[in-house]
Parts: sequence; C-alpha cells; structure tokens
Amino acid sequence: MLSRGGAPSSRTDTGVHALRNVCHVDVERVSKRKPGEILPPHEPAVVKRAVNHFLQKNGEDVQVVDVRCVPRNFHARFEAKERTYHYRIIVSSEALSVFERNRAWHTSEQLNIPAMQQACECLVGHHDFSSFRAAGCQAKSPMKTLDELRICEMPLWLCYPSEAMQIKCCDESFRGLNEERACSSEVGNSKSHLNTAALEDALVEVPETKAQRPRCYVITARARSFLYHQVRLMVGLLKAVGTGVVQVSDVPHLLEARTVTKAPPMAPACGLYLAEVKYQLD
Repeated sequence: MLSRGGAPSSRTDTGVHALRNVCHVDVERVSKRKPGEILPPHEPAVVKRAVNHFLQKNGEDVQVVDVRCVPRNFHARFEAKERTYHYRIIVSSEALSVFERNRAWHTSEQLNIPAMQQACECLVGHHDFSSFRAAGCQAKSPMKTLDELRICEMPLWLCYPSEAMQIKCCDESFRGLNEERACSSEVGNSKSHLNTAALEDALVEVPETKAQRPRCYVITARARSFLYHQVRLMVGLLKAVGTGVVQVSDVPHLLEARTVTKAPPMAPACGLYLAEVKYQLD
C-alpha cells in the first residue's frame, strides 16, 4: 500500500490532546506479484486492525477507532463542518495528582463561575476575534462564528473518595434510608418513626476538613473553525474574569479592541482537548 498524501482535521500545538481527531490518507494498494497493478482497497476493518497493530508495536499513544472510505476529493481539514474543544481547569490548593500532570490547567485561585458564564455569553456569536488571534495565524479573515462557549463543573478523572468521604457518604445514605422509612411509617406506625428519630440522633457527624476538595471545570467551545490559539486565549480571558482580574463588563470592550495585546495571558496547552469533528457525509 502506497501513501499519496493526507492531512489532519486540526493542527494542534505541542501539549494539546485529542480525544477524537480525524485525518484523511490517500493510498493505493499495489500488487506485490505484478508491480504497477492497482488492486481494490482493503476493507476498512482490515486497515484499522493493521494500523493499530503497528501503533501498539511501536509504543505509540494513539489509536485508530474508525476507518471509512471517502470520495477522492475529501479533505479532513477543509470539509469539517464543526469542531468542539474542551478545556479542563482544576482548582485545588494542593499539588495535582500525578495522573493529572500535563492534562489540566491547575490553579489554587477560587473561580467565580457565574461571572465566567456571563463572559462566555459575550463571546458567543459572529465577531471579529482579532483580540483572540495569535501571531502566525494563517486564516484569511478574523471573522468567526462561535456557536457555543460554556463552563460547567465535572467530576475529576481517576478520583477516588477518601476514608472520611466514604464514612460521610455512608452516613448520609443511611440517614436518607431511615428518613424514607420514617415517612412510610407515619401512615400507620408512629413507633417506627420514633425509633428512626432516635437512630438519627445517634449518628456521629463527620467533621469537615479545612482543605476544600479539588474541583474540575470544563470549558466547551464549538464552532466550524477557530483562529490560531483562539480557544486558549478565550480560556485565559475567562480565567481572568473568574479571579476578578477582568470584569465581565470589560469583555465586550476587549473584543472590540481587535488586538491580541489587550488580551490576558493565554492558557497553557496542557488543558486543551480536541473533542469532536463533524462532517456532512452521505
């Protein structure tokens, strides 16, 4: 099989992750017995299995999850209809777990999430995003349509409850079960209700620890295409809003400034993930 070229759907910086990137490869299957004879292509499942075999053999940290035959004029980058990125921020006063190293932006500063969401709403829509366009951008125009920008709290990956949390969760579950039994007993058995109340009084409250638990926030950005470093620059702005360095009322003015020199520092690459790329295929 001979490769005649190819391209990925998105060009990411060093340190950026991809949950599901797409690339196209132009290949020809040439006969080994009759040099120059072009054979029908292998089935997609065969190609997937063969490529993953060599990726695993060479110790690569990528995997092919799907293979499809597409028209000859298909281009993974230029024909993408929508791209979705996620950016992970972990707020914790403690050092990051080794499992999270280089997989999120770690900050010890508490974030004002409602203010960050208001700032997201200021950026959604069709705008001149020159203020979020890094030097070296090859896009012909800074005009882009941002279809979605939002922030939400998500569970930490590879996060297991501590002993104190397990005890508290068990106590809360036990208390909830007893309250449910108490409600059912009110209909015809007041004695059961009294026993439940006594049992609740006997429960020992687990004291709260001084250190707050780590929190993981994910910023999602969705558009047909983005400018160079646009997502990381927008995340840098949102984080500045969350810490109070920038006010929500300043966001429209920064957007209208149309110069990246007015933007807060760009977010690091480690927290950015290319999540999905969509196409209009028949």
